[in-house]
Amino acid sequence: ITYGSQVYPTLKAAATLEAEGVSVEVIDLRSIVPWDKEAVCNSVNKTGRVIVTHEAPVTCGFGAEVCASISKECFLRLEAPPSRVCGLDTPFPLHEKLYLPNEHKLVEEAKNLIKF
Repeated sequence: ITYGSQVYPTLKAAATLEAEGVSVEVIDLRSIVPWDKEAVCNSVNKTGRVIVTHEAPVTCGFGAEVCASISKECFLRLEAPPSRVCGLDTPFPLHEKLYLPNEHKLVEEAKNLIKF
């Protein structure tokens, strides 16, 4: 689940995982106020796993709200804890590539959720 500029690395990660035989569903929220909670819950109830990704820091980022809603609405259908791949909890550095989530971090986290 993602939104904004993070959609592109998410789609790249999904393509990498699909090439390895892992079925992936990507949801682009397009809006975070309001956000499509119904689409998110339908996906989580179907797959049992979820990664929320955005560029903001993990702490106090919008992904925390999404994960809280998923935990409340879909708890009994989850096969792994909701996961976030976000920006780091540090001041935004000049070297963005280390700070921002990318397709490699997403693929790694997806594989961790599969093993859970």
